[in-house]
Amino acid sequence: MCRMLSPMAVGVIVAFFRAGPALACLALASFASAPFSSRHSAAQPRSAQPNIVVVLADDLGYGDVGAYNAASLIPTPVMDRLARDGARFTDAHSNSAVCTPTRYGLLTGRYAWRSRLKKGVLWSNGDTLIEAGRATLASMLRDQGYYTAAVGKWHLGLHWAVRPGATADRETPQGSTDWIDYTGPVTGGPLAAGFDEFFGIPASLDMRDYVYVDGEQVVEPPTATLPGIPLGRPGFYRPGPAGPSFRPERVIDDLTARAVDVITRRSRADGPFFLYLAMAAPHTPMLPTGEFVGKTTLGPYGDFVAQTDAALGVVLQALERTGIAERTLVIVASDNGPAPAGGIAELLPLGHDAAGGWRGAKHDLFEGGHRVPFIVRWPGVSRAGSVVSTPVVMTDVMRTLADVVGATVPAGAAEDSVSFAAVLKNPDLRAPRHEAIVMHSSEGAFAIRQDRWKLLLAPGSGGVSPPVPGSRQESGLPPVQLYDLEADPRETINLQARHPSVVRRLQRLLQEYQRSGRSR
Repeated sequence: MCRMLSPMAVGVIVAFFRAGPALACLALASFASAPFSSRHSAAQPRSAQPNIVVVLADDLGYGDVGAYNAASLIPTPVMDRLARDGARFTDAHSNSAVCTPTRYGLLTGRYAWRSRLKKGVLWSNGDTLIEAGRATLASMLRDQGYYTAAVGKWHLGLHWAVRPGATADRETPQGSTDWIDYTGPVTGGPLAAGFDEFFGIPASLDMRDYVYVDGEQVVEPPTATLPGIPLGRPGFYRPGPAGPSFRPERVIDDLTARAVDVITRRSRADGPFFLYLAMAAPHTPMLPTGEFVGKTTLGPYGDFVAQTDAALGVVLQALERTGIAERTLVIVASDNGPAPAGGIAELLPLGHDAAGGWRGAKHDLFEGGHRVPFIVRWPGVSRAGSVVSTPVVMTDVMRTLADVVGATVPAGAAEDSVSFAAVLKNPDLRAPRHEAIVMHSSEGAFAIRQDRWKLLLAPGSGGVSPPVPGSRQESGLPPVQLYDLEADPRETINLQARHPSVVRRLQRLLQEYQRSGRSR
């Protein structure tokens, strides 16, 4: 099923996840508590450029991570140690409150609402979202001599081959996939976006059809059928066609194994590498396995977050084992806030707030929808244990890494990206920041933030938290909301009537960003 996996890579995963609780806990403890070092033998020649690993968790909440929430009921020793070894950003945001647009922003440095996707996400049948010829994070790094690899959840559209005599439906949400020729080439994906290799799944793990794509080929055409798990359960996924060997509960292991394999291969090669690991967890289906079942008191949600943290530990251990950790810059973040579909409301009475005290959740304009954990470890550069309060957005990663490697961002690219490289070197520095940052909800509503002021261009959440768009609860509310995040971080007091000049200023600024095609 996973082509190009070395026996070592498979062995790492089998040992960690399936050899029993004692070995798994020992492996986790060794990473989570050991001092950061690179004492293992290494074959990779030294390079002036760091290797770069960007890990994007899926629906991981700000309050799920112990480094961000001392009251979290989920053990996250790997992320906690990473925060101790590097820089923890406390005011970091996904550019959208849902999956696809955040991925677009990360890889292009551009707000996704400038693309054809004005709300929601793409589905498995969706066509390529990143425009042909657009510079991406991967293409920029490849131009600098980096080997570029993508592993995991793509969710930015693919240009599927069409069965003879069939009519393609590439735009209908949850549209038919009967027209797809799974034996044909899969173009318009990661390889077209600047990656040298890809292994992963087309979209979210709860979206049919269930196949792995390796490069530009489907590994196993979906000749089997998975029954699915009904909506409302943490293990929810839609019924549909699947590759004969595809098992949703194994995906976290398979993707981790491929990431380890990439690291191992490239540690022996000349030149630096860039690994983009887009985890499919802890998004639904939440299907913890092995010793992670019952790991927490929070059921599948907590157990699966713990397993996600452990999978990250396997990847970071691979950097240490191959002796390249000290020459590798690591970024770990989440694509949006925690998902209501995971049952986060039921966790509150148990004492766990997945949003970490912020209002709202995934889908929403409120802070809980887009304020995310964001940790950077850059050995020898970023100060261990530092806390950065400078606001950053996922779109900023492209220009930041351009500064790190000395690349010139092509003209007309990364229109909404501002480098935060300076604060990695000096977290106390008041680095150049956005004039303002823009957030976007699942329903296509906008919010704009400038310093303490945040304006929501919606009477409610703009997503799925009350007041939801079009609801009776929302009717009669003011059309906009203005919050002072310094005085009211939980967004409880709408100040739009008291500060009309601030409302007008932010509205004009957003309109200028929309009109000009850039925000920097």
